[in-house]
Amino acid sequence: MPARSTPSSGEASLAAAMQAAQNGDAVAYRQFLRDCVPVISAMARAKGVQGRSLDDVVQDTLLTIHRARASYDPSRPFLPWLRAIAHRRAIDAMRHDSRRPREVHDPIAYETRADDGPPPGHDLEIRARRRAVTEAVAHLPPGQREAIEHIALRELSLEEASVLTGRTKTALKVNFHRALKALRAALSSSKEGSDV
Repeated sequence: MPARSTPSSGEASLAAAMQAAQNGDAVAYRQFLRDCVPVISAMARAKGVQGRSLDDVVQDTLLTIHRARASYDPSRPFLPWLRAIAHRRAIDAMRHDSRRPREVHDPIAYETRADDGPPPGHDLEIRARRRAVTEAVAHLPPGQREAIEHIALRELSLEEASVLTGRTKTALKVNFHRALKALRAALSSSKEGSDV
């Protein structure tokens, strides 16, 4: 069993402890993981990881080491292998942090910043548009309405719509394009006639 290594003992002792862990030495493996913590932490800080994310990167890196320990080749240097894993986990943490919403504690900020949500009446506009599209589709001739419903609304392929309706792909395609032209005309005229 190898002697207990310290975090400052460096590359050789970490590589030896990892090799002992690969050979089934549970005590060496626990000590190896403890010795890796400050090394991983320093690597993550060097990448710009701070605060709570630093602990997350250390834990994620240790988990990755645990899962990938069999892939380490003892004939190669250990620290570059560890650095590659820590680097990837640090990047993952920074990406995650950049997507995490930030808490605002300044009361004035609530008064000076616009809401991120949709503007007032947004849902009404969407419902009105849907209603206009539904009405315009309902006024199409049956062949055009059928083509729009199957190809655009149900997102079937021409082949699937042809099998379902018993019509040729060419006929469906012609009706689909005519329906689009009619819908554009109907929706643009209804938009011009509105007060909005």
